[in-house]
Amino acid sequence: MDIIRLIFSVIIPPLGVFLQVGLGAQFWLNVLLTLLGYIPGLIHAIYVILSR
Repeated sequence: MDIIRLIFSVIIPPLGVFLQVGLGAQFWLNVLLTLLGYIPGLIHAIYVILSR
């Protein structure tokens, strides 16, 4: 299942985080990071998915 989340994270980083943790603080942080730049959002999404 992590592979699917990682694929979604590459396409839309907040989607991968949402599938992992739901609408929590990590999701909103990822939305903010993605709005500031795609790469920070992507790195955070991969970190969240692989750390849980």
